[in-house]
Amino acid sequence: MTSSPDLNEEDLRQARTVWDYHLMNHPRRPCDIAVGLGGCDPGVALYAAELYRSGLFPRIVFTGATSDATAHLFPKGEAYAFRALAVENGVPGAAVLVEPRATNTGQNIQYSREALDEAGITVRTAMLICMPYMERRAYTAWRRQWPELDVVCASQPIAFDDYLASFDDPRLVIDYMVGDLQRVIEYPKRGFAVEQDIPEDVHAALKHLVTAGFESALLKP
Repeated sequence: MTSSPDLNEEDLRQARTVWDYHLMNHPRRPCDIAVGLGGCDPGVALYAAELYRSGLFPRIVFTGATSDATAHLFPKGEAYAFRALAVENGVPGAAVLVEPRATNTGQNIQYSREALDEAGITVRTAMLICMPYMERRAYTAWRRQWPELDVVCASQPIAFDDYLASFDDPRLVIDYMVGDLQRVIEYPKRGFAVEQDIPEDVHAALKHLVTAGFESALLKP
């Protein structure tokens, strides 16, 4: 079990509970399109390229502008950076659509749909490729806001400890995990997402991590 100078074993244990809950564990299956959701993790683009090369879908839409957390990493935008990575890793440029405006998940959905419509591409099934801890939030939002689209989620297969170790600031990764869990709970009340069952141990993990100070990504009151 790995640790960080800033993370104790109980924090890591509770965070691992949240990580496991976020993973949807959907089977990889052929789809009409893949949607690569922007963020701070280039593994999204690399895994999208891997799944494309395996023949699971004929096209990829990368969606995302930048945020305060990614502007220094991807100054031209998350979607453009992910497209470049995918092309470098064997995806033909003609197989990639770029949606460069979205700054939140609702816009990812709206603008990706518009990009597909403008390209004359009709889809019935989609694979959402995102950061591991974003799977459940992405799924619940897409099911609510584009309900006729049959979606499955995928993320780079990586162990929790290895994922934390791949970032300079593992505490911030846990902050984002906590923020995404809060949104899974709260967004259905606002009409943004479908409701999910939240096990008691996941609620307890959320409470522990918020109390421990992992709160920078929580919704503002």
